[in-house]
Amino acid sequence: MTSSDRSHDVPSTKTYLIRTYGCQMNVHDSERLSGLLEDAGYVRAPENTTEGDADVVVFNTCAVRENADNKLYGNLGRLAPMKTRRPGMQIAVGGCLAQKDRDTIVKKAPWVDVVFGTHNIGKLPVLLERARIQEEAQVEIAESLEAFPSTLPTRRESAYAAWVSISVGCNNTCTFCIVPALRGKEKDRRPGDILAEVEALVAEGVSEITLLGQNVNAYGSDIGDREAFSKLLRACGKIEGLERVRFTSPHPRDFTDDVIAAMAETPNVMPQLHMPLQSGSDTVLKAMRRSYRQERFLGIIDKVRAAMPDAAISTDIIVGFPGETEEDFEQTMHVVREARFAQAFTFQYSKRPGTPAATMDGQIPKEVVQARYERLVELQERISWEENKKQVGRTLEILVAEGEGRKDDATQRLSGRAPDNRLVHFTKPDEPVRPGDVVTVEITYAAPHHLLAEGPAKGVRRTRAGDAWEKRNAAAAAKPKGVLLGIPTIGAPAPSPAPAAAGCGCD
Repeated sequence: MTSSDRSHDVPSTKTYLIRTYGCQMNVHDSERLSGLLEDAGYVRAPENTTEGDADVVVFNTCAVRENADNKLYGNLGRLAPMKTRRPGMQIAVGGCLAQKDRDTIVKKAPWVDVVFGTHNIGKLPVLLERARIQEEAQVEIAESLEAFPSTLPTRRESAYAAWVSISVGCNNTCTFCIVPALRGKEKDRRPGDILAEVEALVAEGVSEITLLGQNVNAYGSDIGDREAFSKLLRACGKIEGLERVRFTSPHPRDFTDDVIAAMAETPNVMPQLHMPLQSGSDTVLKAMRRSYRQERFLGIIDKVRAAMPDAAISTDIIVGFPGETEEDFEQTMHVVREARFAQAFTFQYSKRPGTPAATMDGQIPKEVVQARYERLVELQERISWEENKKQVGRTLEILVAEGEGRKDDATQRLSGRAPDNRLVHFTKPDEPVRPGDVVTVEITYAAPHHLLAEGPAKGVRRTRAGDAWEKRNAAAAAKPKGVLLGIPTIGAPAPSPAPAAAGCGCD
């Protein structure tokens, strides 16, 4: 091993800060980047540290979000004078945009020290050390996965809930999506490795896991077992201490009856499904290269509701795809009325360089897209509110969350997730309650995006997950607190307040 490979020689006083953009894949990758840096001797920067005050700043980028490149170069531009004032400071850029732009990043921002891609995140500490010793930028982009990311050290953001990757990459060819080109073909983990990770997490106190894949229910295609995903769900049901299992994001093409049966028959698999629609028009779906049609999609919804009447179903929808007519858009509105989604993440189509859709004829004028988008949002808001009102009077077990209720301190409430992943704000019980504990409440009020339980709690169950949270916080109190990555908590993210492009989870 050369001196440039000895990343563990980094002085313990060096601090790092990670900025994360994009989908759940990037969120989980950032947990791994944190684990790698800490394993190499870096220390997470104290809370409220500005980017200019950290020794290493890592941007984990997204190539799908609107204006992703402009946002990155704007952030890099702000850091240039800060780096000049702080000799030894390093800047690294990774993720999907780095995989796509490669040498362009260093040309536009020559003060960047390291550029790495989606397939070689494990090399970050080595590349930082090489850049420091050689005093020149290190650009290393692997064309294929070097090692499954879950073999890397991970600094998880939650003590009670965790992401678990079951596959990486995607075999679909959706015309609006660049992810397969950046994440590669689908590669599945061995079921035994997945279950071993889940069991280890549960042993540490985790009570909720979310199985993660670019096309999560296609799991098994790489290992030759078309029922592998349903078998995996059932196997998770046998893990003692694992209270909640979720998964994201599935593709309607691969959503088979055995998966629905496994969800309905496995008690710890939650009655929640995120099923991306993208469009309700068969014509648009064909142009998108989506391998299902409206009838197939609604048929899946009907089967899920028959097996799990209380299931909350959410979706992704793109408005204004090239060639979309008013009649096509009305077909999307029809599906929304029929499916009655609990929540929909709605996006205005915008061109993504490198995708077939970017050069298609029939690009829709911005004002038309905006008007359709507003009509869709108005319809879905009404449906979400109506569906949430059906929860009033129900008694639910809420897994207490950390950081989900921004007004909790002012309202003297706590927040958490119901089994179907609805956000619930509830009156703080008299006895101490920790994130990871479970509180039983009665729902008294519904808003479009949350529920309220204003009466006293019907019960509080202290859990091993709450113990794990308490233990982690006690340990953190003995040293400077870390900088949050600004990432979503487990479960569906909050609805986007402004138009955006479809995220990496565009299945």
